[in-house]
Amino acid sequence: MSDLFWLTDDQMERLRPFFPKSHGKARVNDQRVLSGIVLINRNGLRWREAPGD
Repeated sequence: MSDLFWLTDDQMERLRPFFPKSHGKARVNDQRVLSGIVLINRNGLRWREAPGD
């Protein structure tokens, strides 16, 4: 799907200091989660309407 929104590696590095520290539990893919949040907000979608990617 070519219209997906993905944060770049440079953008992720700028945001990394704001991520909470992991306390024993493995972190999920932060880039995927944040990109999904931006996609939802930018397009006015509901979570169930978001693409699986």
